[in-house]
Amino acid sequence: MSLSIRIFLVYLIFVGLSSYFVLNTVIEEIKPGVRQSTEENLVDTANLLAEILREPVKNNSLQSSDFPDTLAAYGHRKLQANIWGINKTVINHRIYVTDKNGIVILDSTNEALGQDYSHWNDVYLTLHGKYGARSTAAIPGDESSSVMYVAAPIMDGKDIIGVVSVAKPNRTMQPFIDRSRNHLATLCGIIIGIGLLAGIIFSWWLSAELRRLRKYALAVSLGQRAVLPESKIASGELNQLASALESMRIELDGKAYIERYIQTLTHELKSPLAGIRAAVELLLSPMEDDQRQRFMNNIDAESVRMQQLIERLLNLALVEQQQELHEPKPIAIKPLWDDLIEMQSARILQHKIQCENNIADDVFITGENFLLRQAFANLLENALDFTPDGGSIRIYSEFNNNQLKVAIENQGEAIPEFAFSRITERFYSLPRPATGKKSTGLGLNFVQEVASLHKGKLHLTNTEQGVEAALIF
Repeated sequence: MSLSIRIFLVYLIFVGLSSYFVLNTVIEEIKPGVRQSTEENLVDTANLLAEILREPVKNNSLQSSDFPDTLAAYGHRKLQANIWGINKTVINHRIYVTDKNGIVILDSTNEALGQDYSHWNDVYLTLHGKYGARSTAAIPGDESSSVMYVAAPIMDGKDIIGVVSVAKPNRTMQPFIDRSRNHLATLCGIIIGIGLLAGIIFSWWLSAELRRLRKYALAVSLGQRAVLPESKIASGELNQLASALESMRIELDGKAYIERYIQTLTHELKSPLAGIRAAVELLLSPMEDDQRQRFMNNIDAESVRMQQLIERLLNLALVEQQQELHEPKPIAIKPLWDDLIEMQSARILQHKIQCENNIADDVFITGENFLLRQAFANLLENALDFTPDGGSIRIYSEFNNNQLKVAIENQGEAIPEFAFSRITERFYSLPRPATGKKSTGLGLNFVQEVASLHKGKLHLTNTEQGVEAALIF
């Protein structure tokens, strides 16, 4: 399981549990909150009615007053109220009045007139000078049928002469409770969705940063050219890890490359040095002039070979250690090849080789001029080495499938099939047809490194007349 999935799962569990407990707690608080608010309104209503009914109860004129008719009319009113999306069409209050003994003397529903209500908590507690309230199920055992009662004392001075109770069925509050719960659940669902989306984005973002670092570390471990990707994390542990990996790569690359470079240089210089030493030892002894000249020519040839080897190794070291282009800029290819052909003009004339530069004037490559020049120079030298006297070399370019191909094709012997798999290896070389000697074997390896650095590749193939070497960008 990937790190991003683990992070997201932990985040999902945390958000899910937190949301569940918060939502469950809030939803559970909605019902008592609504009932508390309703009870507070019932208290106000009951106390208002207690003041209104004081004189009729005190004078025992309640039944002969207009209040019973008013109460009946109040109960039959038709409403057209839309309260936060919930329609209210009827009055839900029940109002009853008892005397100081708890006997019902007025009931808006006419159900309990004359009954003794002194045992009910709302009446009992109020008659004893306390806050009177109760919640009683209209249908025994059915909690949904419960009715909330709140009473207020009817006072004559300091004496309690009666009690007025206002009742409201709890079921009338249920639509508001359900609406609040549904609204809260929807809102919570949206918040959870946003939170999960944020978690997915963060997990993907963090995982992408880690994948880029992992890809970079794997490339370094395989000895491939790798450029540390620019992190989108401005600071923190990942940025520090990226910097540490880059520093480690530079240190390890430097140490490993120096070791490999010294071993290679030592191995390759051993042979020409041995030849020079042997020639010098022979020159110290008496010999004919023509023989002495032959040994001196050998010393000169071996010293030239050593110089070429060192120069090419230095150039190869430069490009192999370079992880990216330092100052890339558009480079016109045709003038570059014209300069290289001019530098080899003496050799071309000597061997009567026909060299054509068919690259168009508008062909440009974004890269480093020095590296491309060296790479093309190596390709031209190889082509001249393998082209027979009177042969031809053609340099051309073409666009195909959004790719630029810069190729040099020469007449001559084809590359043997067995050599294709090793032709770009360091120090691997085929004998030149004219002399039978091999080169340093560093040229094509250098060209391949330059192509890779420019996000391209080197492609070698046999043609009907000879060999084609192409750089494809």
